[in-house]
Amino acid sequence: MATDKKARTGGEILVDALRIHGVTRAFGVPGESYLAVLDAFHDAADAIDFVICRQEGGAAYMAEAHGKLTGQPGICFVTRGPGATNASVGVHTAFQDSTPMILFIGQVARDQMEREAFQEIDYRRMFGPMAKWVVEIENAARIPELVSQAFHRAVNGRPGPVVVALPEDMLTDRVAVADAPAYRRVETYAGGSQLDDLAALLAKAERPMVVVGGGGWTPQAVADLKSVSERFALPVAASFRCQDLFDNAHPNYAGDLGPAAGAKLMEHLRGCDLLVSIGARLGEMTTGGYALVDIPVPRQPLVHIHPGADELGRVYHATLPIQATVAGFLSQAARLSPSSAPARAAWVEAVHADYRANLVHPQIPGPVQMGEIMAWLRGTLPEDAIITNGAGNYSTWAHRFYQYRTFRSQLGPTNGSMGYGVPAAVAAKLAAPGRMVVAFAGDGCFLMNGQELATAAQYDARIIVLVINNGMYGTIRMHQERHYPGRVSGTRLTNPDFAALARAYGLHGETVEKTEEFAGAFHRAAGSGRPALIEIRIDPEAVTPKMSLSQIRAQALAAAT
Repeated sequence: MATDKKARTGGEILVDALRIHGVTRAFGVPGESYLAVLDAFHDAADAIDFVICRQEGGAAYMAEAHGKLTGQPGICFVTRGPGATNASVGVHTAFQDSTPMILFIGQVARDQMEREAFQEIDYRRMFGPMAKWVVEIENAARIPELVSQAFHRAVNGRPGPVVVALPEDMLTDRVAVADAPAYRRVETYAGGSQLDDLAALLAKAERPMVVVGGGGWTPQAVADLKSVSERFALPVAASFRCQDLFDNAHPNYAGDLGPAAGAKLMEHLRGCDLLVSIGARLGEMTTGGYALVDIPVPRQPLVHIHPGADELGRVYHATLPIQATVAGFLSQAARLSPSSAPARAAWVEAVHADYRANLVHPQIPGPVQMGEIMAWLRGTLPEDAIITNGAGNYSTWAHRFYQYRTFRSQLGPTNGSMGYGVPAAVAAKLAAPGRMVVAFAGDGCFLMNGQELATAAQYDARIIVLVINNGMYGTIRMHQERHYPGRVSGTRLTNPDFAALARAYGLHGETVEKTEEFAGAFHRAAGSGRPALIEIRIDPEAVTPKMSLSQIRAQALAAAT
């Protein structure tokens, strides 16, 4: 930490601050608006790996995935204007996923502001609704102070993204200023009387349900959750795309909420006599469009634990609202003991049995049976394998039919953002090179950020990408058939040969057209010594595990007559 106040450029002060705050990797696309930072990265190459991405959306997704996987703020650098607008998709993802992230944006020079200079945008107005904080640093001497604040805001309370704009002339100013020390993470805890009230509610409940989600989780918090669920006989359900917070093979696991939720799980949530939400916002996707939990007062007592005060009481009036971080609260809950052995063994067993029944895969049209492929992956992949995905009907296969066994083995955007899977997989492999990383992508989803295969090749990030190709935007086509049966518009896709495209990038590429071809293709991909892609061509009729396109259309037509 510099304390002698040696004169440095703004770019050097910023990179020194990143080193002090523990940053070892940053993602970005270079731009002339932050050349001084790129120059400072040159001198810090032994400490900070600057990963060159192919598009700012991919770079922001990588930073978000890094933050989600590691718990440390993901760092992204982009240039002004188009660079910032491209990166906004990752900021929105980080906001809804409660992921710590800092986006640094090169900005026009200070003497050119408010003139609509080349690529000028007011980032406070642009990012205000989708970031925890937006700041423009106009004085290089304030970089240590404001960057320290950015890190503290990103990780504390409800974690989330912070945006920092950097005027290009400010970055070349030379000033003498002392550095700020590394940021500190702050845990918050429940009050003693709140813990007593919680214990009383748990003692009274016959059919309690726990829902977990949100950000700020740690390995210890996950271990504490397991202990609490066992001692108090509590079934634990995961909110949308947060399935890796509880071992899916554990007898207390209830399943995941969201579009792939089992009908029985939704019945259990509606009928439970105590609902305990730990970290989860209980948002639209988790509550089935706010239909599973009554608004504003739930039919059952609600205990809502959340690190953000603005979330408590926002939608649901909780019986017991507790503002606390998940790690802080669970460290306290792990020390609680039930006054007597809870008589809930049959309840927990029934809930888990319904989850297990939902793993049974149906037959779908065509020669590729995704259920059999998922069963093979479930039984073959290492327990710590990381699964990533973007958005689309194809992701239902990864949500419903894979079992997440370890913490941070699932990286998926809760904001339903397409194009996330490939860049997230690259970031995950760079952060955890010893773990297997498998990305799921639909054909439409893949082509939104497929260019990041070049980043995987450049950095030898040996991911395996599974492209489930049905030649259409499947989710939208499904909704079309439900609401406008037979009137197909805007959803058909003409695709490249994805395996050949992967080979053009220098990857191992294969195509699977029958179920029995998949295992061999996967083994060859894993043993290729390169990043790899397997294109899985499925029948367009197989748009969901439950119903074909024709069945959805017929049902809609019948309902209309």
